[in-house]
Amino acid sequence: MTRPRSEIVSLADTPFHHCVSRCVRRAFLCGDDRYSGKNFDHRKSWLVNRLALLDEVFAIDIAAYAVMSNHFHVVLHVD
Repeated sequence: MTRPRSEIVSLADTPFHHCVSRCVRRAFLCGDDRYSGKNFDHRKSWLVNRLALLDEVFAIDIAAYAVMSNHFHVVLHVD
């Protein structure tokens, strides 16, 4: 069953939150895909640019991020 965000996120405990998003079914976010032979390095700059845009629009700061071949991590600071 789903839980409301007020039960999941406690700003009294910490304003920092670690979020992860990953690709499924052998899909590649960036880097060399050994199954298709294609290179997806151009997507990393897309993702970094999108994170920078979202950082300006919302009241959440990006404390850190890491982009891997099939997933990325973002540490957010609630402003």
